[in-house]
Order: sequence, then structure tokens, then C-alpha cells
Amino acid sequence: MRKLRGKEQRQITGTGLQGYIETSYSNLVSKFGSPNVEGDQYKTDAEWALKHNGHVITIYNYKDGHNYLGKRGKDVADIRTWHIGGKTKKAVDIIRKHFPNSKVVRK
Repeated sequence: MRKLRGKEQRQITGTGLQGYIETSYSNLVSKFGSPNVEGDQYKTDAEWALKHNGHVITIYNYKDGHNYLGKRGKDVADIRTWHIGGKTKKAVDIIRKHFPNSKVVRK
């Protein structure tokens, strides 16, 4: 699995929520490095754009961080439930294989 960079990130257009993963921010960073998508700076605080065997996958928080909730929002280090985006449900299956010890479910 590799990160999408620069203009490659356009490939995330058309992805949508496919499922969820329960894991820590530090676990995601240890697997993928720092988040690589700036996001909308409104509903998300951290997002990764990835590609695996032709499948585009995003992992992101949604409406639970400081960008959306201000002071009431969670620090990214405290977020435990992350959204998995993709163009098909295969995105969830791929993440499940990379995180065998985490709860990964389809929406």
C-alpha cells in the first residue's frame, strides 16, 4: 500500500464511505506515516489517501475533531473510530488485512 502524492490525490474524487476502523491515530501513523491529505479543514482533521492494487482508499476522521467541533472536538491522538472511504467495499477488505488486530467493519 502506498500513499497518493500531489496530483495523484485527484484519484480520491468519487470515493465514499465504505466502512470504519477502530484504531489509534498512532497506529495509523505507524503504518502510513503522517496524514497526506489537507482535507476540507472543516469536517476532517486528518486524512490519508492510499492506493493498493489499483484500489483507492481514504482513511479519515469525520465531524469529531477540533475543525468541526472547536474546543469540544477531540485531538486526533484521541480519535479511535476512523472512516474508510473508497469506490467499492473492497477498500474495507484491504484495510482489514492490514489491521488484523483492529475492528474493521463495512457500513
